[in-house]
Amino acid sequence: MPVSDQAIHNLSIGVYLVASILFIIGLKRLSSPATARTGNQLAALGMLLAVVVTLLDREIVSYIWIIVGLVIGGAVGAYLARTVKMTAMPQMVAVFNGFGGGASALVAAAEFIRLAHAGDLPIDVNITGLISVIVGAVTLTGSFIAFGKLQGIVAQNPILVPMRHIVTIGLAVVTLGLSVWLIVQPVDPAMFGVVGAVAAILGVLLVIPIGGADMPVVVSLLNSYSGIAAAATGFVLGNDGLIIAGALVGASGLILTRIMTRAMNRSLTNVIFGGFGATATAGGAAVGERVYRSVTVEDAAMILGYSHSIVFVPGYGLAVAQAQHALKELAVLLQNRGADVKYAIHPVAGRMPGHMNVLLAEADVPYDELLDLEDANSELERADVAIVIGANDVTNPAARTDPGSPIYGMPILNVDKAKSVIVLKRSMSPGFAGIDNDLFYMEHTMMLFGDAKASVTSLVSEVRQLE
Repeated sequence: MPVSDQAIHNLSIGVYLVASILFIIGLKRLSSPATARTGNQLAALGMLLAVVVTLLDREIVSYIWIIVGLVIGGAVGAYLARTVKMTAMPQMVAVFNGFGGGASALVAAAEFIRLAHAGDLPIDVNITGLISVIVGAVTLTGSFIAFGKLQGIVAQNPILVPMRHIVTIGLAVVTLGLSVWLIVQPVDPAMFGVVGAVAAILGVLLVIPIGGADMPVVVSLLNSYSGIAAAATGFVLGNDGLIIAGALVGASGLILTRIMTRAMNRSLTNVIFGGFGATATAGGAAVGERVYRSVTVEDAAMILGYSHSIVFVPGYGLAVAQAQHALKELAVLLQNRGADVKYAIHPVAGRMPGHMNVLLAEADVPYDELLDLEDANSELERADVAIVIGANDVTNPAARTDPGSPIYGMPILNVDKAKSVIVLKRSMSPGFAGIDNDLFYMEHTMMLFGDAKASVTSLVSEVRQLE
């Protein structure tokens, strides 16, 4: 190897090491809302360094095509970043996961075919290439099914294909068998595409039976899959930076998935194979048999204005209405009146991990006012009022009291322990789990119907009049 090439190679290894350190520090700082912004910036800097040094070290295609790709991709990314609403952020994350897995699969397949035609296909490249294509294809199609469920294009209820377990296992066996054949006899690169196609069908069958209530876990798991596919592609290309970055994404995604399943008191196998929500009964029919209390904006404002301890419980309805800024304004008004205001954050509130944290950070809510599940429940037991804004399943007491409920055993926010509860909701319709919420019918619960932003804005006006 010429000296100049050796120098560039050594430089790339050093830069990959620096980038990896930035990735790790960035991930660590992402664990807290107070440091998440700088963590994201450090990780982005690390990726920029890795991309630049990769272009210096390996000229796979001409720089013209690379620049064209950067311009097109950058323009699309900038447009999405500025136009996608916060409510659609989970869908965008799902799409990013899918494109990440698909890109890894395509790169691995291209390298496999190139080496196979050249008659120089090492066994390690063969195996890791197959792993990348299989995991990447599953991630691609599975992520777009998750996108469809979140967007409402695909039914949010589990779609249970007849004999789905047998079909899924059969496809998995076919994929494994074809992979073994390609490892033993890598003579037909076209068969590589067949493996990818079967894996893509497998991805659809794995996600489509999962209900909308479990989409936060699915998005997290698919994020891990995209990292695994990227790491495998790194082995195919011999790229240390891609191996490390993919491994970090894969590991962090698995850790987050574990946190999410624990927050729901569910096993990962139950989420993937359980068909959760397929037979759950919607709460609409029960409304006619159960009595709930409604409250006017004026009365709700009076209760809030003279309360000392208030806990806001945000959910997906807050994101849909884009009411976070109005909620922050209401909180400041109440704090100026001497109230202690906190925000209770459930790990699976919303439609993706950290959805509520991001939403409230957008409104500059102080980080020390955000409470995790355990601290929030301690605060709720002492609260004068709990205000539920669009949250549903994560506040349902049936998770504690009804062994027959599909969500029984799931750790919830104990909103019912507060002295008074005000629920801001459009209607009495059930949440993602498709079941009625017992909280809505308790004696100390009052329903304030309407759009969350309009309701919170009206509360702001009424609280101001109390002054």
